[in-house]
Amino acid sequence: MAPLEILQKHWGYSSFRPLQAEVIGSILQNKDTMALLPTGAGKSLCYQVPALARPGFALVISPLIALMKDQVARLDQLGIMSCCIHSGMNYHEVRTNIENMLHGPYKLLYVSPERLQTELFKEYLPSFDISLIAVDEAHCISQWGHDFRPDYLKIAELRATLPEVPILALTASATKTVQDDIAVQLQLQAPAIFRQSAKRKNIYYAVKYSENKPNDTKDNLSSTACNIVYCRSRKQTEILANKLIQQGIAATHYHAGMAKDIRENAQKSWMENSVTTMVATTAFGMGIDKPDVRTVLHYDAPEHLEGYYQEAGRAGRDGHSSKALLLYNATDISRLRESVMLQYPPESYLRSVYQAVNEYLQIPTGAQPDRYFPFDLADFCQKFDLEVTPASYGLKLLAQEGLWTITESVFHPAYIQFTTDRENLDQIVAAYPDLGYAITGILRLYGTVFHYPTTMRLTVLAKQLKMKKEMVEHLLQKLHRMEVLDYRKATEGPQLYFHHLRVDSRHLIIDMQRIALLRRQHEARTQAMINYLENEDMCRELMLRTYFGEYPDENCGHCDICLQTSATHSETNKLTKDLQELIKAEGSIQASLLIKKYPAAQKSEVLLALRKMADAGLLRIENNLISVVR
Repeated sequence: MAPLEILQKHWGYSSFRPLQAEVIGSILQNKDTMALLPTGAGKSLCYQVPALARPGFALVISPLIALMKDQVARLDQLGIMSCCIHSGMNYHEVRTNIENMLHGPYKLLYVSPERLQTELFKEYLPSFDISLIAVDEAHCISQWGHDFRPDYLKIAELRATLPEVPILALTASATKTVQDDIAVQLQLQAPAIFRQSAKRKNIYYAVKYSENKPNDTKDNLSSTACNIVYCRSRKQTEILANKLIQQGIAATHYHAGMAKDIRENAQKSWMENSVTTMVATTAFGMGIDKPDVRTVLHYDAPEHLEGYYQEAGRAGRDGHSSKALLLYNATDISRLRESVMLQYPPESYLRSVYQAVNEYLQIPTGAQPDRYFPFDLADFCQKFDLEVTPASYGLKLLAQEGLWTITESVFHPAYIQFTTDRENLDQIVAAYPDLGYAITGILRLYGTVFHYPTTMRLTVLAKQLKMKKEMVEHLLQKLHRMEVLDYRKATEGPQLYFHHLRVDSRHLIIDMQRIALLRRQHEARTQAMINYLENEDMCRELMLRTYFGEYPDENCGHCDICLQTSATHSETNKLTKDLQELIKAEGSIQASLLIKKYPAAQKSEVLLALRKMADAGLLRIENNLISVVR
């Protein structure tokens, strides 16, 4: 069946979006291909259609478990058989899905990159009938990019087993350096490259300095149209959503720390327009095809233009006029500047983190466990007196050195929230002494637990209550069953895979030259973001397109800078015309008297206009008298 027939049959579209047909055609000709398509351009169809057009199935590599699940669920609704394999599944589930790919009429298999290296996957790989390898979020393979993931570097090993299978690399944003690195790391053979311009005619880009972000957020959101507000922290999404609700805006929030059912209900409410505004962390929106988002507002300044461009691009996918507003203040600028040291700490700090990890996991020198260990980041930091944020960046840098693999669950703690009122709670405290003791401890430790889901560490609560963790867990579950408390466990399962020979931290080899280069790249990206925030005279879309290597020669005409410049020109032209008419009516007039006819605040503007008019030969100035040249 031809690609267009497949599109019409399964998706009901009569035509492809720009460059989709060209990308699909390249793959069907068995060519390695790179597709740089912005958010909302329909990247997933670029591998889903070829998968249906050829025998076998497409292997799709993606770093986002939630996105994999969403894609599989959507394909199921369309009658297209697919499944996924990721770190959140047990051995039986993984084996079942692998067997399905061997014997069932499945067309797509979604796999997280770390799963490619498991013995089970390697065992079955030679038997698979793979027609295409699609690498989503391909910029993750480049250490010069904004979201480097070491597991991506192993993808190229598939070439040895599947030398004739074409590879499709997909990303929404990548600089020229990152594009070249993607091609090298994936071993693409003379790839066909398709790139859609970063130009978005329907998006009004604007940046606003704000000392009162909650009010400015409320003032820039429509109460009837669809909005997304992005925040950096999970807690901020909850606080801001509640504030917006109090101000009469139908809002909900979304972040990865929420329970699955609550998160899905929030997304469903927003998708179905039951609420107009989604307040979320930046992962929200990937793979979600909602075309009518009118405003994307960044409550906090993003770390880099790559992320900002992807997130802002979720506005106006239907082509109608939309707005991308970014709020910032001095705190954002300071945070961006400080992020360099935070994310790339000195060598001595990395060695201390390495030593702490080995002590925490009780791995002796000379051992090579090659297995997963439970790893509670907060507990680890508490025991070794480390701050969580710097430690997490240190762990990631050492993971990039190939020392271990850390699953996302390390950073997803449990949370609790009381779901009853204080009167009922007081009755429970009086009737059940053991539960009352736990409730009192929770209230002392977590002041926000009545207002919104609050991150909770079992070890910390157990220490507060002076009880064993198992007993605290039992009491929390009891309160949950009584529907007094919403208690969601931390993500369980293997979390840190230690796969190297443990050495003394003093003898650990760390490639500080590589890390220094990464740091310089981060500094450049950070400075580009700061330049974008502080820019007052250059077209915003021009800055974005230039950053991604397009080098356009015209302004967009619809960002805040362009519209402000246009308004300034209009005001200048009006002042020039007014001055000409005033001087003409007087015949000639002293400059000092002319200036007094305007407000004092406009003096410099009037002088500048007179000087430009004289330079242009429109005025004559003699003996302090000004007259119009006839």
